[in-house]
Amino acid sequence: MSNDDMFGETVARLLPTRRGHFRLESGHHGDLWLDLERLCVRPEPIAALASEIAARLAPHEVQAVCGPLVEGAFVALLVAARLGVSFTYAAPCPDPNGPALYSVRYKLPPALRGEVQGRRVAIVNDVVNAGSAVRGAFADLEANGALPVAIGADGAAGFGGDTCRLCRCGSSLDKPFCDSSHRKIGFTT
Repeated sequence: MSNDDMFGETVARLLPTRRGHFRLESGHHGDLWLDLERLCVRPEPIAALASEIAARLAPHEVQAVCGPLVEGAFVALLVAARLGVSFTYAAPCPDPNGPALYSVRYKLPPALRGEVQGRRVAIVNDVVNAGSAVRGAFADLEANGALPVAIGADGAAGFGGDTCRLCRCGSSLDKPFCDSSHRKIGFTT
């Protein structure tokens, strides 16, 4: 088994998943939802994954690690500790004037911006889906004078792109999109 497979299997074991139709933070739609809030309930497996991420990032001579809030920051903190470098986080900030896709920006707190200026920074996240958290952290790191050099994550999940299933049974809680409620009520076509 490759290390990449180990990442995916470990994360899959730790997280409850749901199938249906979900609008992701990025604005994309997907059919898989990972309950990431549960990722660090048992820190030992995540600490092992964080050690592997740290080993992969070490050749990049990282001087700081930034993690998008919430769960990505927990993983990033573990990676920073393993590398012996400083840690910062980027918090989500809705952008009402932003585009339909990637309308959430991520900002470093003012008190931590000096930690990244002129430094080689790795962005570490929990699971990358459409990449909105990594993309947002990257933009704000650059805006604050950092040099993002690498991205690490516990796993990656694909998103459904621009294709969305529409509800035909009338029971979806996410109308007009299908959330797979038809399976629960026995609806068939």
